[in-house]
Amino acid sequence: MEAFGQFVPLILIFAIMYFLLIRPQQKKVKEHQAMVAALRRGDQIVTQGGVLGKVIKVKEDNEVEVEIAAGVNVRIVRSTIVQVLNKTEPAAS
Repeated sequence: MEAFGQFVPLILIFAIMYFLLIRPQQKKVKEHQAMVAALRRGDQIVTQGGVLGKVIKVKEDNEVEVEIAAGVNVRIVRSTIVQVLNKTEPAAS
């Protein structure tokens, strides 16, 4: 029973680390994946580099085509999108 008593503080430290660090990070990653998966044409976005743009085309292969200025389109990787500023509403059927 004494051996178990020595491991109780380690178990408590791991539990605290899990609930304060690991679990919130996993939740944040899931929210980001959901945001990126819900991208549509017309959304205003911000990239990790701070570039603002409008989604022109959502491609299947983990890329998005973004217009950053009039007539200037760039391809970016979906995971580099940090925030969606203005979400477009889906067209009424």
